[in-house]
Amino acid sequence: MTATVVRCEGLVQVYGTPGQEVTALRGVDLTVGAADTIALLGPSGSGKSTLLWLLAGLLQPTAGVAEVCGRRLSDLTPRSAAEMRLREVGVVMQNPGRNLLHNETAAGNVMYAQRPTRRSRAVKRRRTADLLDAVGLAKVARRAAGRLSGGEQQRLAVAVALANGPQLLLADEPTSQLDHRSAAAVIELVQAANQDLGTTVIVVTHDPAVGTAFGRTVTIRDGRVGAEGHAGEDYLVVSRDGSVQLPNEVLEAALPPGSLARAVPTADGVQLHRVDREGS
Repeated sequence: MTATVVRCEGLVQVYGTPGQEVTALRGVDLTVGAADTIALLGPSGSGKSTLLWLLAGLLQPTAGVAEVCGRRLSDLTPRSAAEMRLREVGVVMQNPGRNLLHNETAAGNVMYAQRPTRRSRAVKRRRTADLLDAVGLAKVARRAAGRLSGGEQQRLAVAVALANGPQLLLADEPTSQLDHRSAAAVIELVQAANQDLGTTVIVVTHDPAVGTAFGRTVTIRDGRVGAEGHAGEDYLVVSRDGSVQLPNEVLEAALPPGSLARAVPTADGVQLHRVDREGS
């Protein structure tokens, strides 16, 4: 049986103060196995980045259960969460500058990320050179990270996150500032980490190329998992309260908001039949 790297049950995240709360996640259920590759899809404001921040241990969940690499996140202190990110979980923030030491060189950033490992300095240097070459930054290895362009910083952030060969990689829009060629290089690097090291990958993206590059897609809508995609086909996800989020094309064509419907069990599942207000 495949080991579970991420498990969420009824995960809720609420921001704000009493009377001014904003609910970002409304009971997310999600299981991710070892070496899975997942693209988190969904409109802006749907809760994708919030989910990623929770899994990285950068937020404490308001309610529900979230476990990462066998650790229950609600039990982590800020120090133990930082230790988890240092050794087991690589994180790429949406703003790449937040991932980097701006006064350190590109090579120095990747070297510094490897400090928890027991690798020799020669091995660390070789790993650094390989990663920078993979993301097209070998020529700027000695340039300070703060002097790199936004796209270069984004590529460097991915290299830094993968430096230790993490068990789990969490990346928020890692290709958003990249041209097609650079984005392809980043995707290839992430795929290589998955295939060669068994790294589990969860990426938030609006880039269709990223979504199709990974084995599974998970669509977040209104703070819940609304759909999952496997082998190019999308499936609805039934929430723990029995609700499902129907695709917009179904809502517009057959069941507009406010419609009455009858759920009819069948041998294969359930059919929804629209009825008028008289129930016929």
